[in-house]
Order: sequence, then C-alpha cells, then structure tokens
Amino acid sequence: MSDDRPLIPPSVTLPEITVKAVVLSIVLAAVLAAANAYLGLFAGMTVSASIPAAVASMAILRLFRRSNILENNIVQTAASSGEALAAGVIFTIPALLLVGYWSSFDYWQTTVIATVGGLLGVLFTIPLRRALIVTARLRFPEGVATAEVLKVAAADRNAGSRAEAAGDFRALFSAALIGGVVKVGESGLRVWAESLEGAAHVGRTVLYGGINLSPALLAVGYIIGLHTSVVVLIGGVIGWLVLMPAYGVLNGVPPDLNGVTAARTIWSEHIRYVGIGAMLTGGLWTLTKMRAPVWKSLQTLRDSYRAARAVRADTAVARTEQDASLPWIVVPFFLSMIPMAWIYAAVVGSFGIGILMTIVMALAAFLFSSVAAYMAGLVGSSSNPVSGVTIATIMLAALLLVLFMGAGHPAGPAAALVIGAVVCCAAAMGGDNLQDLKTGYLVGATPWKQQIMQVVGVLTGAVVLVPVLSLLHAKYGIGEPTVSHPHALSAPQATLMASLTRSVFGAGLPWRLVGLGAVIGVVVILLDRRQETRGSDFRLPVLAVALGIYLPFKLSATVFLGGAIAALAKRAAGGGEDSSRRGLLFSAGLITGEALMGILLAVPIALAALWPGLSADPFTIFSQPPLGGWPGLLIVGIVGCLLYRIGSGARRDI
Repeated sequence: MSDDRPLIPPSVTLPEITVKAVVLSIVLAAVLAAANAYLGLFAGMTVSASIPAAVASMAILRLFRRSNILENNIVQTAASSGEALAAGVIFTIPALLLVGYWSSFDYWQTTVIATVGGLLGVLFTIPLRRALIVTARLRFPEGVATAEVLKVAAADRNAGSRAEAAGDFRALFSAALIGGVVKVGESGLRVWAESLEGAAHVGRTVLYGGINLSPALLAVGYIIGLHTSVVVLIGGVIGWLVLMPAYGVLNGVPPDLNGVTAARTIWSEHIRYVGIGAMLTGGLWTLTKMRAPVWKSLQTLRDSYRAARAVRADTAVARTEQDASLPWIVVPFFLSMIPMAWIYAAVVGSFGIGILMTIVMALAAFLFSSVAAYMAGLVGSSSNPVSGVTIATIMLAALLLVLFMGAGHPAGPAAALVIGAVVCCAAAMGGDNLQDLKTGYLVGATPWKQQIMQVVGVLTGAVVLVPVLSLLHAKYGIGEPTVSHPHALSAPQATLMASLTRSVFGAGLPWRLVGLGAVIGVVVILLDRRQETRGSDFRLPVLAVALGIYLPFKLSATVFLGGAIAALAKRAAGGGEDSSRRGLLFSAGLITGEALMGILLAVPIALAALWPGLSADPFTIFSQPPLGGWPGLLIVGIVGCLLYRIGSGARRDI
C-alpha cells in the first residue's frame, strides 16, 4: 500500500485561501468552464482540468515572493470545479432549446439551475470525504496524479523545480497558441475547411469516410488514451460503415443527393436513432450496476460517522480532518430548494407538482452524486457514467410527470429536463469533488477550505456559462446542421435527452431503429462481460460504443488518431512520468486555445446584435474555404508529430 501521509503535516499551518489564490481560482475556473463547454458541445466528451490548472497555478504563483503548495491546491480545486460544472450544464441545458421550451438561453434560470446542481454536488459529497478517502481508502487515480504534480511545487526554491515548472507552462501556453491560431484560420478567416470527407454511391447504397481537422480532437484522443478512443471508433464503424451501407441496400439512397449529403441525411434521419437506443440501454445498465456501489457507499458513510463521533468524543479534530460543519450543509441545502421549487412551479404551472419535482430532484441528486463520488474512487472521474445516470433520471422523472400531468402536456419535456439538469450537475461535481479532496488529503490541505473553494468554482462556472453557450449558439448553432449553421456543434448528450423526453410525452421516435440500438447495446454488454470474465484489460463500455454510433464519424476518427499517438508516445518514452505529463499539458493547451478562440470569434455576433451597424463576421475573408480541407490535414499531421515528440520525450524545449 502506498504511503498516504500528507506532505504538510496537520501540525503545520500554511496560508491557503489568499487573495491571489482566490483571484487566480476565479480566472482559471471561468476559462476552463468555457473551454469544457465548447469541447462537450463539439465532441460529446469533456476532460479533467485538475492537472492543467495545477501547472498554471504553479507557474503564476511562482511570480510572487511567497506561495506554497496548499495555495496551488486551492487554485486547482476551484478551477476543476468550474470545469466539472460545465459538463453537467452542456449535457442537459441545451436540450431546453432543442425541445422548443426556450428560443435562447435564459440567463437567470440557467444560472440558478447550474448553481443549485453544483452546490448540491458539493454539499452531498462533504460527508463522503471521510467515508471514501480516509475509511475506505479508495484510489481516486486523478486525485493521486494531481497530488504528484503539485508536489513539484513543494521544492519551490529549487532551481531544477523552477525549470520544470517553466517547461510545463511553456508546453501549456504554446499549445494554446497553436490551437487558437488554427481555429482563426479555419473558423475565422475560413481559409480551409473544418473537415476532409468524401462519399460515393455504390449500387443502391453509399459509402462514407471523413476526418475532422481539429487539433483539439487530436488532443482529446491523446488524453483519453488508445483504449477509450478505439471503443468510440468501434461505435463509429458500426454506425457509419456497417449500418449506413446496410440501410442503403435495404431502402435505397435519394438519387438527387451527392454522396456526402446522402450519407449525412441517412445518419441524421435514421442511424443516429440507433445510437439513442444503445445509449438508453447503457443508461439502464449503468443504473443496474450501481446497486452495489450505492449500498457500499452508504454503509461506508454510516461506519465513518460512527468512528468520527467516537474520535471527537475524546480528542480534538486534526486540521487535515476538519470538514465543513453540519449547519453549513443543511442550511444551504434548504435555501437552494426554494428557487428550484419556484422554477419547477413556473415550468409546469402548478405549485404542487413543483414541490414534487423538487423532492424527486433532491433525492436523485443525493443518490447519483454519491454514486459518482464512489465510482470516481474506483475508476476515476473520466470513466464516471454521468450520461448514464442523467438518462436514468430524466426517464424516471418523465414517467412520474406523465402520471401527474398526462402524456400530452406541452411542458412535460422541459420539466423532466430541468430535473435532469440539476442531477447531472450534481453528479458531475460529485466525482470531481472527491478527486480534489483526495489531492488535498495527500498534500495536507484543510478540507473545509477546499470545500469553500469548490463553491467558488461552482459560482464562477454558473455565472460565465450562459454567455458562453449563447455565443456558441449564435456563431455555430447547436444540434442539427442548418443552412445558416452547416457545421453546428453536435451536442450529442443534449440531443439525446431532448429526444427521450419528447418521446415520453408523445412526439414519438422511430422505435424500430431505437430497438435495434438497444439490441446492439445488449450485445456490447454481453461482450464486455465476457472480457471481464476473461480478465482482459480491453473492455467495451456500452456508453462509449453508443456515443461512437451517435457521433459524426469524422470526430471519432480524429479522436482515435490522438489515442494512437498517445500509445506510440508512451511506448517510445518507456513510461517516463515527465514526458507523459508534458504531453498531457500540451494536449490540454490545444483544447483550451481552440475553445477560447472559438468563443472569441463569436463575440462580434453578440456585439452586432447590440449595435446593428457592426459586422457580425468581421474576420471572414472567404465565404467558402478556397483550399478545401488539405491545409487542415497538413496542420493536423504537424500537430500530431509535435504531440508525439513531446509525449515521447524526444522534444523538451517547448
């Protein structure tokens, strides 16, 4: 067993919540929340921001005469909370636009929903810290990795440590610059296309191939690794290279459409519903598998509280074991129920049903934030089934609302989605919070101070996410491509949630295709169980396969390339931790740079709405990319080579 003694002992007190740490926390939380919102809508995946936030805070705080590892930990805690909240928001809130409840994002309702969901995720996981980290001693792999990065700052007077931190920061900043410049060329100036794709009519059907030319997707694949990227690609192969040609053979292809348009039409109108069926199966399977973790986490929580009461009866509580007290959990919980009950009553037009929705939301938020925390301890935050628990919550809420409101009630889909949005935010926060508290446990932080900063991260994310979503919607569109937004952000989870709620309340779905997806989901589950029985390291998580079926194939292909680069770099580096961290930071920089530039490019649209004389698209040189996708392919190749060299340790001067 590894040594879990804190780096800073309980008897030593260092400054943690300082002015510079709070200011830096707010800035990084806002930046990372915005970046993750863009990435989640674009690719249907989000990535952990703890390590990039830790590296950025180390580099910036070193500019001050006095800083310490606990300040660094405070910054990464708040910053990663903002990033986690973004995942909960973008998986659900855009669905309110897609079902027609909103025509644009409602600032105050969205902010309240995000704040309450994030706050519940923090409050419900406070008592779980002792249960899962101290008593059960779960692994929390991302928390351990972040602690190891933070320990570099412990020798902040060491010249070698300073050089290491400076190199990490250069990797992060230079990658962000590359990602931003590429985004300007592709979406701003429109010198080249955002993808390279082609399709051909073959007999009665069509065959398609394509690749997205985004360095950020390459970076996503690098971060999630070869295993997960292969699983997502398998889903893409099933949907685009098996089911689509098969559909064409059986039903034919519209003869008046060219190959790419025909392929997109078949996927949009038919194949993506197979992905919905597979996702639904995955959500139900996730709920079934959670019985044991739920029971285990509740038992551990009970045993931990009994032990804590026995200890407190005889001795003072050490600094590193001081959680927020019970009044600071109970009072904010009840206060947060008031605005949610008001929102629910406003949505359905009934105070009684609004109270029922509030109770259902609170119970589901507690259940699933606890489960997310437990699962994060076992397999890490990146493998947390947030989509699965949200699907289960929305379906349960929708069925309950049908009983009370009727299947044809026009507010039904929105009511179910608002319940699911709060629960999704709470579950996303649950796993992230415990990872951060594990990091704090290893470096010797004060838990209640981390919990305060988690709330700061939630509030920051909740405030900035609505303007970010509004800008992205105005610039790129969300959901289905349209004439005005031909390359809309796919928002796969939000589109799925919208489809499920509409189907329960009478809009209907092509159930044969959904049923086919459900069957595919069952087959994938059986194959995964077989792999588990054989003790294989290669597993087939059904939600990842379903996501691959649902995503455009060009996204899955680029993500797979990033995963392949990560595997090759790891093999060449021989498992070197330094190279691995530098490659991870470079990937995070690519994502952040592209995301922030994508948001900045949307700012003129908002300004033009306020001042009609301004151009909504002042950067565009060409209405259609004159060079096609070939320059983008060259750039992706160059970035891929650079990522390999940095990740393998062949290049260390960046």
